Amino acid sequence: MYCRKCGKEVDVSAVFCPNCGTRLENGGTSQSSKSQVASGLLAIFLGTLGIHNFYLGYTGKGITQLLLTLVGVLFFGLGPLVSGIWAFVEAILIFMGRIDDASGNPLR
Repeated sequence: MYCRKCGKEVDVSAVFCPNCGTRLENGGTSQSSKSQVASGLLAIFLGTLGIHNFYLGYTGKGITQLLLTLVGVLFFGLGPLVSGIWAFVEAILIFMGRIDDASGNPLR
């Protein structure tokens, strides 16, 4: 298991992380099989289509971003602009480690 705060591996039965001292919920969390770098790059390059959200398991957010881009073209191009800003902010949050996968596990 891994500490949610610092990402260090901890014993399953540990109550506190020996590295950072954070109290562990459920004895730590599993680390995601999803890559932080891959999801961040997807957000930067294909983020307006919501590909990074589909990759992380957030299907609803992915569909919303995709529709915002595709349908938003009809409204003076504002949809892709808004979706692009949204994706850029999410890319920053992914690289900062603030976004987990849809199961709540930290990205590897």
